[in-house]
Amino acid sequence: MDSKTATRTSSNTGSVQVNLDVAGRAWVTIDRAAKHNALARPVLAELAQCIEQLAGQQDLRLIVLSGAGDRYFAAGGDLKDLASVRDEAATAAMMDEAGGALDAIRLCPVPVIAYLNGDAIGGGAELALACDMRVLASHARIGFIQARLAITSAWGGGPDLFRLIGTSRAMSMMAHAELVDARQALAWGLADAVVSDGPEGADLDNFLAPMQAFPAQVLRGIKAQAIAARHGADWAAHRRVEREHLIRTWLHDDHWTAADKLLSKASR
Repeated sequence: MDSKTATRTSSNTGSVQVNLDVAGRAWVTIDRAAKHNALARPVLAELAQCIEQLAGQQDLRLIVLSGAGDRYFAAGGDLKDLASVRDEAATAAMMDEAGGALDAIRLCPVPVIAYLNGDAIGGGAELALACDMRVLASHARIGFIQARLAITSAWGGGPDLFRLIGTSRAMSMMAHAELVDARQALAWGLADAVVSDGPEGADLDNFLAPMQAFPAQVLRGIKAQAIAARHGADWAAHRRVEREHLIRTWLHDDHWTAADKLLSKASR
């Protein structure tokens, strides 16, 4: 049985579905295909709660986040939900609320991989960049098209974009409200891989396989350094994070089992 279908635990909290498989992966799906997986604030709150609950499972290796269907990963903020945001205080509160939900992903102690099953637009692009890595279906596009609504980015996606692809390219992408296709996203560093055979195919499995082969505590140590780097930690602070997790992983039985295995091979 395929590890994605060999489900250990599943749940549905309304707009967010969760499946845990036997490989220690959580598959989280925004399930609003009829609404293009638009990100209403209650949906983002559900998503954040889901991520925080998953983070407490010590044997979890990684989370894969996607949208339902094959047209949209997430088509941005839900305009009906946001129509009542009409003054400065409400706008600031909306930014804090929705941005905080994306922070749950940025700060999640295990790697979160966005699988863009379709287009990630506006707030959906911000959600994709809140994740640690992005794998795009070959037909998927990503676009910071907020300027088409006469606004700028709102939920931390602007800082993420400028950090990820550089000032000039990010400025151009936002100012042109450009939808970047999967191949261009890969060339620019917006994507880490392009999948041509769908979520059940070999391409995504091959991308995930090296990570799921490592112990959960190793992936958590790597993610801790990613969090430090994303938040601009200075060298000394980042080094402290590295030190803490090296001690934790070095003294773990998994390290000594792996070391003994390599030594036994070398002595043959």
